[in-house]
Order: sequence, then structure tokens, then C-alpha cells
Amino acid sequence: MTQLLDKPTDQRIVLQGTWEQFKLIQQASQDSPGVKLFFYEGTIEVLMPGFQHENFSEIIGYLVTTFLLSQGITFVPSGSVTQEREGKASAQADKSYCLGGAKPIPDLSIEVIFTSGSSNKLARYEALGVSEVWFWQDGVLTLHHLRNEGYEQIGGSELPGLEQLDVDLLRRCILMAETDFPLAVQTFQASIGRR
Repeated sequence: MTQLLDKPTDQRIVLQGTWEQFKLIQQASQDSPGVKLFFYEGTIEVLMPGFQHENFSEIIGYLVTTFLLSQGITFVPSGSVTQEREGKASAQADKSYCLGGAKPIPDLSIEVIFTSGSSNKLARYEALGVSEVWFWQDGVLTLHHLRNEGYEQIGGSELPGLEQLDVDLLRRCILMAETDFPLAVQTFQASIGRR
């Protein structure tokens, strides 16, 4: 069954299929920049992000990177690298970060959501073993930390160094950046500089 959901900013195709079929689609689309692929429990998603999606992704990535640098936290930005557990799950977050050094599965994955809810995406990230997942959806930033029994929504990051991040400040600056990116960055930098 194929389903196409059109939104003003993104296009998403959802297919039912096997891991082998997913790998064929992944191979066929490797020369298509910007196309993101996901797999979990027989569901294949193909996402073609639009301008708003990419804009918010870049804003969030810039602000998170700014915070990490300002705090002297050792990290490797891993962008939208494919995160996989063979035969089980595959995802391409909008932004991801490995704290301390490069790892096959990042410590933090961030997704901007315009086309579907975040709850079904958490199971995919749990299968991958991502420590923390953040979702930006409808002007709301939600953080989820992986526990033994699954993800728990949290008010602030529990990752080393990121626990000092003021999530409300980050959310306000993301919203501000939609209309005035330089002012949002200046506000964010000034606020984190005072901590």
C-alpha cells in the first residue's frame, strides 16, 4: 500500500516492505540529494523536505552547535548521516551529534516534523539505541531520553554538557530565527554567555 501525503513544505511517501526492498530503494536514491529514507517494522518512509523543514533544521543545528562550542563540549556533528541497525531500523535525523567522539549511532538526534507525529518515530530511534531524541513540531520542542523501558519525555537534556542548556531559551530563539535569524543568534549567544 502506498500513501502520499502532501503538505505545504514536505512530501512523504509511506510504503510497506521488507528490509531488502528498503535497501534497494536506498541504493536507487543515493544520487538524489535531500531525499531522506527511514525503515522500521516493515514500514518504509521516503521524505522530501521542503524549505520550511530545512530552514528550521539549519536554525536548530546552528543554535545547538553554538551552545556546544560555547561550553567547550567535545562533539562531532553528524548531520543527517544514516543511522542503522541491520535488518531492524534505519533513520536519517535532520541533525545529529556524537558527544566525545565519532560513533556509529549518535548520542542526540533531532527531527523537524511537518508531516507526521513524533510518537511513532521514537520506536525507530529506540531500536537504533539513540540516547536522546528531540522533536521540533508546531513551535514546540520536546526532548526524549532513552531509559530501560523506552523513551521518557524530559524537560531538559540529560546528555553530558547539554544538561546546562536552557530549553525554553532555545525554543524562543528558534521561533525568533524564523523571522530574524541574526537577532535570534545574538540573543542566544548573549544569554548563554551569561551562564
